[in-house]
Amino acid sequence: MVSIEQAVDKLYKDHFGKMVSVLLYASRDIDPETAEDLVQDSFSAALTDWKTNGIPLNPAGWIYKVCRNKALNKIKKEKRIEGLNENTFQESVEMRFSESVLDDQQLKLLFACAHPDLSPKVQVVITLKYVVNLKVDVIAGVLGMTVDGVDKLLLRARQKIKDEKILLEEPPSAALRPRLPTVHKIIYLIFNEGYKSFRGTEILREELCEEALLLNKALMDAHLGNKHTAALHALMLFNSARFKSRFGTSGELLNLEKQDRSLWNKALIQLGNDFLHASKGEEITSYHLEASIAYLHCVAHSFADTDWGTITQLYARLLNEHPNPFVELNYAIALFYSGQRLQAFQILHALERHPILNQYYLLNSALGKLHHLEGNDILARQYLIKAYDQTGFAKEQEFIQKMMLEMETGNS
Repeated sequence: MVSIEQAVDKLYKDHFGKMVSVLLYASRDIDPETAEDLVQDSFSAALTDWKTNGIPLNPAGWIYKVCRNKALNKIKKEKRIEGLNENTFQESVEMRFSESVLDDQQLKLLFACAHPDLSPKVQVVITLKYVVNLKVDVIAGVLGMTVDGVDKLLLRARQKIKDEKILLEEPPSAALRPRLPTVHKIIYLIFNEGYKSFRGTEILREELCEEALLLNKALMDAHLGNKHTAALHALMLFNSARFKSRFGTSGELLNLEKQDRSLWNKALIQLGNDFLHASKGEEITSYHLEASIAYLHCVAHSFADTDWGTITQLYARLLNEHPNPFVELNYAIALFYSGQRLQAFQILHALERHPILNQYYLLNSALGKLHHLEGNDILARQYLIKAYDQTGFAKEQEFIQKMMLEMETGNS
């Protein structure tokens, strides 16, 4: 039986951001911080009331009604509305709180968070807060930030939204298409945080990936997506298909070559292939290229059978069109496995001079592994120790420790 706390937590996840958005949309006199406080108070009221009276038949409607009344009372008390009587305002709020709005409210919020006057980092954080409905401590965990850092970022974001009248509401229809590339990027970043991050629980990471897929699917269902949306969907499906094999029975992270490919979800791979074909058009985006790389990994029968030559070409094109040191790292690794080892090491050692990559544990763990494969275990160990010191996350450290142990025992 679902407890009251579990019921409220579920409602919080599904409706917190929507309720904040509805309040902001209903009245320009309600600022983001006030809206959040009103919504939070409504969930607290639910916890208290339901422990005495039980969970109502329509729990979401109950909380929405309480939130509406709290908003009306606050506005009436502070007399912040001029020329608008209570009945007219209540009518407006009733409309915004109706169930017919809820079906697409998340999509409206997504486009609202993609406002061009907000920085990319703010866009992602407020999307996680208001669209994905994650709590501050969870956002901090998945983004590798401190709780205080997220709080300060949200505080600045709320102030900017208030000062510049950037409301978390559906933008006009003419602004939807121009915001689509930003929406794609936000969805891509959310998925990557779930897929590539080792922070938080495996359930949370998987939920983030699922949330990104659902948001992207909603774009297509609403006929707001395009071929770029389809390519992004293909990429996420290919990566999702391999999710279960990334960790061993003890929860340890596994290299691609050590993953059990029988665990890969063939249905998701086929669906991803369908979306990749549907995404074909005149323009080739980074999503098309990354999806094609992921597809080649998915269809390879083994690590040795992987078409590294084609993957190298795709990374080269991706790097040419979207220069990025992290893409260059993957390009170098692909070069190594395609047999172009000298060029691979030249690139990797050049990346050591990059101010960001030099502090990135994956660069040094890659150098450690590849030097080991070349028979230089002394140098390999130096890089792996450096990689270990660069990450403070247990899963990543366990992964590096296992590499060093396998190197010493000759089991790699």
